[in-house]
Amino acid sequence: MSSPYHPQFAPAGDVGTAIMMIDSRLKGIHGGKPKHDPQQQQLIEQFTASLDRKGAKDLLDGVCTLIFMFMTWLRKAHEEHDKDVIEYVVPNLVATLRMMPRNIRPETIPTMAGLVIAAGTGLSPTLWRKQYGDWTEEEMTSLEATAFLVAEHINRIADNPDFATRLITDALSRSDER
Repeated sequence: MSSPYHPQFAPAGDVGTAIMMIDSRLKGIHGGKPKHDPQQQQLIEQFTASLDRKGAKDLLDGVCTLIFMFMTWLRKAHEEHDKDVIEYVVPNLVATLRMMPRNIRPETIPTMAGLVIAAGTGLSPTLWRKQYGDWTEEEMTSLEATAFLVAEHINRIADNPDFATRLITDALSRSDER
């Protein structure tokens, strides 16, 4: 029986913009820039402020699609070693989010854990989250951090700081060829 939260029923959103934002954050960490580049942060804030309601929704859906794609890759990688992706990803994610109390509100952490668990079990993060109502402003930073941390986890597993980004851009290129 198919779940109403199956990804086939979910909008993909603006995956291209979402991966550009996450890639920018990853490069900020690995590219020799300061960990908090105020100029980069200002550009991202200006861009997101310029989005209309539909653009913002598309970006949110795109970030959720990224998380789903990342967790799908992680699930397959862990299954090859007879390991459970939830067991290896979620505790690290939660612990890392808890270490960021200035930016990540504690009440958003269970939602982010649930979102990653949903994606790790093959459900659409967008549809899973939708059952609890609209996104809140407090969840935006946590959502971006979650996508970043899952991408960084992939990069560490692959021992390549660009692997997660390339995973998505390759998938986008293949979908454009169809």
